[in-house]
Amino acid sequence: MDRQPDRQSLTGATRPTRTTVADVTAPVVRRPRRAVAGVLAAAVLGGAALAGCSSDGKASSAVSSVAGAVESGLSAAASAAASAAASAASSVASGLSTAAASAAASAEAAASSAIASIKGGLDAKSDVTTGAVTIGSDGKASVPLTVKNSGQQSNRYVIQVNFTDGSGNVLDATAVTVPDVAAGQSAQATATSNRDLTGTVKAQVANAVRY
Repeated sequence: MDRQPDRQSLTGATRPTRTTVADVTAPVVRRPRRAVAGVLAAAVLGGAALAGCSSDGKASSAVSSVAGAVESGLSAAASAAASAAASAASSVASGLSTAAASAAASAEAAASSAIASIKGGLDAKSDVTTGAVTIGSDGKASVPLTVKNSGQQSNRYVIQVNFTDGSGNVLDATAVTVPDVAAGQSAQATATSNRDLTGTVKAQVANAVRY
């Protein structure tokens, strides 16, 4: 069936304007991408530059921190080594001191025992005087003793002599026997240490008996 011609077209009248849906086949107006790309590139480069500055700052800070840590570690190691050396030296000195003290204690106990073994002995410390202590070529200390019998008869003497340091600590001890000192008479004897002694050494009569 043939389409009838529009009456308005036939009469020459103008058709009213109609609102129509946009033609999807029409070309799309595109915005220039180069300008946008340039802006984005500038932003990226600017960010990279800022990031680079920040990275350099962090790297510098990191290097400084590492250097500080290394210096601190070396200082701690040196301190630990010095502490270990001091501790080792102290241990050695302590060991030697302990051994010496033990030897001195043993010698003092033996000398005291010798005095205690005398039955019926009389205290005679006032009868004994000491001279100056000397250290012999063998390293042992010796001291001359003078015994004056204040009794009314001939007596024998057993004398305990302690060798001490300048502070009065006992370094060694020995017992000396002096036979048959006549009444009112004097006799000489020498007390010698059992082991080598060094430094300031003094001698004292710890005990003496006559019998």
